[in-house]
Amino acid sequence: MDFAPRVKAAVDIVAVLGEYVRLKKQGVNRFVGLCPFHSEKTPSFSVHAGLQFFKCFGCGKGGDVFTFLMEMEGLSFFEALKTLAEQNGIPLPRRGPGVMADEDTRLRAAVYQMHEMAQRFFAAELEKPEGAAARAYVERRGLSPKEVAEFGLGFAPGGNRLARMLEKEGLPLEQIEKSGLALKSQDGSGYVDRFRRRLMFPLHNESGRLIAFAGRALEAEQQPKYMNSPETPIYRKSQVVYNLQRAKAAIRQQERAVLVEGYMDAIGVWRAGVREVVASCGTSLTTEQARMIGRHSSAVTVNFDPDAAGRAAAERTILIFLDEGLHVRVTSLPEGLDPDEFCRRRGAEAYQELLGQSPSYFFWLADRAREKHDARTAEGRVAAFQSVLPAVNRLRNKIERVALVNDLADRLGVEAGLVLDQFRRAAERREPVAAETVRVQVNPAERLLLRLLLESEEARRELLGPLQDSSLTAGLATVNVFRALAAMAETGEPFDFAALEARLGEPDRRLVSQLVLAEGGRAPDLEHGRAALRALQDAVLQAEQKALHRQIQEAQKAGNVEEALRLIERKRNLTGRSAPAGA
Repeated sequence: MDFAPRVKAAVDIVAVLGEYVRLKKQGVNRFVGLCPFHSEKTPSFSVHAGLQFFKCFGCGKGGDVFTFLMEMEGLSFFEALKTLAEQNGIPLPRRGPGVMADEDTRLRAAVYQMHEMAQRFFAAELEKPEGAAARAYVERRGLSPKEVAEFGLGFAPGGNRLARMLEKEGLPLEQIEKSGLALKSQDGSGYVDRFRRRLMFPLHNESGRLIAFAGRALEAEQQPKYMNSPETPIYRKSQVVYNLQRAKAAIRQQERAVLVEGYMDAIGVWRAGVREVVASCGTSLTTEQARMIGRHSSAVTVNFDPDAAGRAAAERTILIFLDEGLHVRVTSLPEGLDPDEFCRRRGAEAYQELLGQSPSYFFWLADRAREKHDARTAEGRVAAFQSVLPAVNRLRNKIERVALVNDLADRLGVEAGLVLDQFRRAAERREPVAAETVRVQVNPAERLLLRLLLESEEARRELLGPLQDSSLTAGLATVNVFRALAAMAETGEPFDFAALEARLGEPDRRLVSQLVLAEGGRAPDLEHGRAALRALQDAVLQAEQKALHRQIQEAQKAGNVEEALRLIERKRNLTGRSAPAGA
């Protein structure tokens, strides 16, 4: 067996995709979830465990486990193959994918390697005399050596020690620059470290690979306070959520994510036992980041700093979550404390209690509106209500919107009649119109045969021969699928669903995915397949008999007695035929 099929056979596609998508079982082999490639509220993403493929009927993306990793992580085929092989303990062949990798793949591999080297370098520097200020900072924040190691914190010293170390390791200067860890010196004579005299936080992608760093200034005059790696071949700022690789299991278990602003806030809340905590990597939350969180839970609690900037950032962030269809709550901390400070001063139990009491975003917004407007007057209450209404209109479900505006009106002290009037006047988000699905007629025998041929090698050996009779398949919706299966069998290549799809056009790929993923219950056995084949053969005979009957009538009307007798004899011969029992 070739190396790629061997890896694919050893991999559980549901387990791999389940690291990125919450999958629910439907039927024997089918799993469904929200598509990770586009925004949706109703799941249109399906995975077939037996045939090892996925398909989204919303955006059209589909393929096997390699295709999925390539799309999700921006990997080449060889990188996806290598990743899965290493994760499953399958040794790489000596003359394997690394030999065939293209230039971009080799560059990404080098950048990954340099980041691993840099993390070890930063961790070692943290323990040296120059790292005293960084050690003092983490001690003030209550982190133990074990926690420092768990989150991979380190120290970037002054000078250009990292750049020199990478050069000494023999890495090409061009690759060092593209890693984002070093810059060309102003005089062009060499390379200088990007990060200097900073506490370093490693950043990981969703699968846990180290892809970038963030550095916190330790001196008041240093600007900016936080510095992130630039975008590189392995890092896109808008597609990274800090701590998601650790938190995603807890997010699913707790059925919520807790979003904080900073790295230390995320670490502090994690230490308090809230393992579903993530942060937006020091940038304003993007739609991509909201979708990444939403793939693991439809509920999120936002706990940003309580100052004016934090509250404004919370509002912007929450609107993005609403647009993605998530249910949002807001945690407000007292005394101007940020999440990490609150956990250290008040304790984990107090923080978790506040999380549990967090109001829906809309009631948090209503309370803010009351602060801005004079709630003692009717005009002030109406103004407060109108300021909240645009956020309500972002909700996708009309019934949910109507129920919510009534609750908000009661909270703000606005009359119910006025609420309904204002709501009618407001610009409502239109309900998405579901695209009309083109239904292709597939008879039961055809459907059963297709499923059996896809799932059984024995069935392919016995039944594909008779199905090469063009009279049997010519009128079938899946005729191209049966022809592709026969062509694969003739070449002697092992059956693989991805290889079958490669032989089909997009309409046929979509059709076969729909048919396979719609099936449930136990798979049919070979006897069922034989019966289905006989049903197709009988249908062909009946169609021929009906056609001959019409031709006989036409010949009789035309007075062509000789032709009519010839057709009658042919029909008699057909009537005496029956479908072979096993062929």
